[in-house]
Amino acid sequence: MPGFPSGKRLVKRSLDALGLELRRVRPAAASGSRSFSNFNEDPIIRDLLAKIQLRHRFAVDIGAGDGMTMSNSYSLFQAGWKGIAAEWDPGRFAKLAYRYASFPDARLVRARITPDNVLDLLASCETPKEFGFLNLDIDSYDHYVLEKLLTAYRPSLICAEINEKIPPPIRFTVKWNPDHAWAQDHFFGQSLSILEDLGKRQGYALVGLEYNNAFLIPRELNPVPIISAAEAYRAGYADRPDRLQRLPWNKDMEPLLKMPSADAIQFIRDKFKAYEGRYLLE
Repeated sequence: MPGFPSGKRLVKRSLDALGLELRRVRPAAASGSRSFSNFNEDPIIRDLLAKIQLRHRFAVDIGAGDGMTMSNSYSLFQAGWKGIAAEWDPGRFAKLAYRYASFPDARLVRARITPDNVLDLLASCETPKEFGFLNLDIDSYDHYVLEKLLTAYRPSLICAEINEKIPPPIRFTVKWNPDHAWAQDHFFGQSLSILEDLGKRQGYALVGLEYNNAFLIPRELNPVPIISAAEAYRAGYADRPDRLQRLPWNKDMEPLLKMPSADAIQFIRDKFKAYEGRYLLE
């Protein structure tokens, strides 16, 4: 549905009923000058998009949250991009709907995105096959959603959240399960190595990591150096002296950074004992 320009009062009343406070933020004076992303990914995204020969200024944000807080796509919609913002949580979606009311070309979808419905969702919103930007952050079986999406679409730039606690060369992902819900713990998402493998199978190059967001570009469009998962992980997370200031809840997973792979795999199995059978780890 293309925004809600006539329903602002209704959305505001809905927010009040949910006990939510919403303070609308005015657009930055100069478009693109403000960063809304969590770890300042906005300038990285702008720089990469400026170097790529984009076919469509169309963004897809799967796991859009409230639309602005820690958003990697808000700046694009603010700059006039078309696209889709999908969110399942009702409270976050209410804020998303209010904030995006002034973006008539942003289609808002309240849905739990899965490997089974992602292609139908994109098709129903008339998504170009080679759309410009994909942001993926659903804290669960992201790997399988992306795998399915790439069978029919080829975004020019992918920003995909990883489970930054799990270092290369370990391959990890939460398995697709329709009953899965993130329990706000370490058990979520995919490791950088398994994302890199998926990218290689689909002709995508890994070009960077910023703490917990990895960037991939189709090889035929890529204008920047390709790096390995190990190199990206060191530069984007392991060698960052402020990583525990930014992500303090990772402290109990820090031993993984210095363990041989076999020991690290056993460490992870012990941590995820309650989730046995619900993940891939190798």
